[in-house]
Amino acid sequence: MAEREELEADILTLTDEDGVEKDFAVIGDMELDGNNYLALVPSDEDGDEFVILKLAVDENGNEMLVTIDDDDEFDKVADAFEDELMEECDHDGCDCDCEDCHK
Repeated sequence: MAEREELEADILTLTDEDGVEKDFAVIGDMELDGNNYLALVPSDEDGDEFVILKLAVDENGNEMLVTIDDDDEFDKVADAFEDELMEECDHDGCDCDCEDCHK
């Protein structure tokens, strides 16, 4: 489990179960089947891989981000994020400002 420190920011600092902090850039968020999910990339790494975490509420009412343990749920959310993120930029002659198009 990872604690959510500040969802509104573009960068989240998450603390893992071992107490290690790591910064992640938020690249997407969505609601699916009544649950909220975030797509994150480690801010210190380059690449096409992203992490998907589910927004949950603990027994004290605090929001937190957790891993998705159910394989079917994860696959459904991952497919939805891939579709959404690929829609945003097809990288073929687009006029966006993303780094993939304007290296």
